[in-house]
Amino acid sequence: MPELNLFQIQIALTGGIFIIGVITFFIGVIVLVRRSAGREIHEIASQTVTLAEKGVAHDVAGLVGNASALLNATNELMRNTAGVGIFLSLLGVVLMTIASWLVLQIS
Repeated sequence: MPELNLFQIQIALTGGIFIIGVITFFIGVIVLVRRSAGREIHEIASQTVTLAEKGVAHDVAGLVGNASALLNATNELMRNTAGVGIFLSLLGVVLMTIASWLVLQIS
């Protein structure tokens, strides 16, 4: 088994941190693109608006209240998903920055 010195171990760990940062960044971007602009979420929102309009037309207050609550929950879901995507993207950038700084300090 080859003997590893401290420099090789530091470079390997720094490379691992950088790779994890790249993966985390791309997962965050994928979450932002696929989940925030998801077709299902927009479909639920449009159907909820239609449901609320029917409730107003037929004077059904409970239906309008429930449709409003569903629309608020849908909006909150979109905000949460976007928040997760932004967090993962920023975490990836931070990890890549730390790895780059560590390489400069090791050299």
